[in-house]
Amino acid sequence: MIQIKRALVSVSDKSGVLELAKVLNKFGVEILSTGGTARLFRENNIPVKEVSEYTGFPEMLDGRVKTLHPKIHGGLLALRKNQEHIRTIEKHGIGLIDMVVVNLYPFEKTTQKPGVLIEEVIENIDIGGPSMLRSAAKNHQSVAVVCNPGRYKTVIDELERNQGSLPEELLRDLAIEVFARTSSYDAAINKYLSDCFKTNQSSAGFSQKWSLNFEKIQELRYGENPHQKAAFYKEAGKSGGLISAKQLQGKELSFNNILDLNSALELVKEFSRPAAVIVKHNNPCGAAEDKTLVAAFVNAWKCDKLSAFGGIIALNRKMDKKTAVAIIKSGFLECIIAPGFENGVSEMFKEKKNLRLLELSDLSVVNEPEFKRVSGGMLLQDKDLLTLDENKLRVVTKKKPTKTQMESLVFAWKVAKHVKSNAIVFAKGTKTVGIGAGQMSRVDSVTIAVKKSAELSKGACMASDAFFPKEDALVNAAKAGIKAVIHPGGSIADDKIIKAADKYKLAMVTTGVRHFRH
Repeated sequence: MIQIKRALVSVSDKSGVLELAKVLNKFGVEILSTGGTARLFRENNIPVKEVSEYTGFPEMLDGRVKTLHPKIHGGLLALRKNQEHIRTIEKHGIGLIDMVVVNLYPFEKTTQKPGVLIEEVIENIDIGGPSMLRSAAKNHQSVAVVCNPGRYKTVIDELERNQGSLPEELLRDLAIEVFARTSSYDAAINKYLSDCFKTNQSSAGFSQKWSLNFEKIQELRYGENPHQKAAFYKEAGKSGGLISAKQLQGKELSFNNILDLNSALELVKEFSRPAAVIVKHNNPCGAAEDKTLVAAFVNAWKCDKLSAFGGIIALNRKMDKKTAVAIIKSGFLECIIAPGFENGVSEMFKEKKNLRLLELSDLSVVNEPEFKRVSGGMLLQDKDLLTLDENKLRVVTKKKPTKTQMESLVFAWKVAKHVKSNAIVFAKGTKTVGIGAGQMSRVDSVTIAVKKSAELSKGACMASDAFFPKEDALVNAAKAGIKAVIHPGGSIADDKIIKAADKYKLAMVTTGVRHFRH
């Protein structure tokens, strides 16, 4: 337990700091401060001493140098039980500082400002703050250090309970939090400057070192399975994407809900007209684009009603009442996410108390690297944002696709990009009628798509996320009634594939682009 006698308080984020300062003052703590924080205290009749007065040295260089002084860091780093340390600081007139309350310049937030200049970003690189935090955290057995306003209540409660003292266990926890914060702060600076100056990167644009900088938003009940622990994190300083969605009602999101919502969102962003996507176990089981949102949803749901049960819905338009009625009639669902809800529409789901209803107004594509954990390491890649250039499509068969078929092929191709490989998508118009996902062979994926589509495969179009290594999958699709096919091409068996397509009078288009999804 340490008694707090002198505290240095200098914060960028001033939320809650007055309440803490009042409690410190109540227990007779001398408060040192700088600039705006000191002014705030004086305006609220809290006794405060400017750091420049305490050190006898003025702030300089437009505030770049304020707290970088031996009277500050000596007072923080001196070991209380080391007599040589105590004699040294006494010799130089240095007093002990028992608490540091500092939060850093908003570097991450500054980088997100539209059109921000690098000069402003650099001025928001805090130097004195991290230095004080690290000094105090290093000497945490004798110094309390608080870098997070969310901790003020805990500190206040302990000060009240212990008459101005703080327990060792809390000091340790606060110190650990400091090193996590300064680490993430430095990582954000490193990433910004590396991206800005394109230094220390390979020809592919990847840094030689990669630091992850995420903040926990919430604990989850469990992971993929009940025996696995899990939590949800936000990338520090970033905005946009699923992390920005607002939950309007329903149970807490699960680990699997979040994965499926993300998959549904990424697919629905592919479409410009009203569209609906239904995802189950990270694969779309129905997707459609239409003139109206309700038509798009109904067509997506009809693709695979059985799999849609307990699924996740993503929409790319505000939900209207007609769409809401159709969704309610469709049966049990886990989650719905949309860019908004027309007046009174969200209230239509009130009786479905467990249904998670989410709103995400910004459906713009977030360009961010993707990474996957492997044992002992990590894989990193660019996000697959490549869109289809219809001017580069090649018709390789004698029969050419009609205008309607070409529209359907392009639609199916967009969906196949988001289906686990091996991926096969059957489509009529701009709606899926059968999807074969995640199979070890392309033939099996075609077989599943045929089964799912039933009679609707007759006259449909097919997309394959990768080329056909043999004719078998193509022949099975043709026998099921498929009339046009789109795939990357590029197999050593392309000549045989094209001959098989001509034999069955299929129109075939190649893209030259593969969209594997593992």
